[in-house]
Amino acid sequence: MFSKEAEQKMQGHSPRELAWRRFKSNKVAIPALVIALFVIVAVLLAPVIYSILGIDPDARDMTVMDDRGEIIGDFGGISWKHPFGVVPGIGYDLLARMLFGARVSFLIALASTVVTVLLGLLFGIVGGFFRGKVDGVIGRFTDFLLAFPQFFMILALSAPMVERIQKSGIAHDNEARILYLIIIFSIFGWPYLSRIIRSQVISIRERDFVLSARALGASNWRILFKEILPNVWTPIIIYVSLVLPGYLTAEAVFSYLGIGVQPPMPTLGVIIADSTHYMMNNATYFFIPSLTLILLVLTFNLLGDALRDALDPKSEA
Repeated sequence: MFSKEAEQKMQGHSPRELAWRRFKSNKVAIPALVIALFVIVAVLLAPVIYSILGIDPDARDMTVMDDRGEIIGDFGGISWKHPFGVVPGIGYDLLARMLFGARVSFLIALASTVVTVLLGLLFGIVGGFFRGKVDGVIGRFTDFLLAFPQFFMILALSAPMVERIQKSGIAHDNEARILYLIIIFSIFGWPYLSRIIRSQVISIRERDFVLSARALGASNWRILFKEILPNVWTPIIIYVSLVLPGYLTAEAVFSYLGIGVQPPMPTLGVIIADSTHYMMNNATYFFIPSLTLILLVLTFNLLGDALRDALDPKSEA
């Protein structure tokens, strides 16, 4: 008779169970997952948090400022009423503004990530599966986009593209800027994923189960969606966990430079840009949003690293 421990070791585990065991064994994986889920829930339920804490992103509290607009008290007016303090000179609750701004930032990052993944998946699978002229055309187009100096192109195209979007009637003001960021992030983001997917598809298309499906008369579309697509989700999941915080940072950078979302609509980038004017007199207003963005990006990057290790079959379970 075997002991229970011996029997458990002798039992086989599915790839999903092995991945979960590797994920749990990573010391930073669970804390990163908890923080990421907490942030996502807080952003989604921001109106509920407003009502519970009694704060409002559009309400001014002039009682915490003197006649010159300077905050009364230390640490930016942090109190039970205003957990993160208030915005200098205006009196907006900083926590409420950050929650509202995080929703806009996550909207841009999430929408850009979805479009990036769809385009990268489409071109990567088609190019890697059909090869030949199709792969050549997609490859050259990908090289063309990768050759562009992205940062300078985004700066140069900002004014004319936003103006064209506004004239088309699709969106106006900050909505046009949000749409511009999503479009530009997606256009310059999908080639990287396309290259990854293409290399995966080239390897998978020569495996026995694909050759068997082809021998049984399966169509190309069935092979693509039934045989190949389910086997490329691992790099997609990892890529999403890494590109999402990258887009959060990019939104903050471009809003800071004045080509992204602009006041009065808050985003994390807009708040950080405004806070730089008060660093000498109110450093708290600068450090709280900045450290929050750093924590968000670090959390999602650690989560992405943990997912990559967990989904790697060569890792120890």
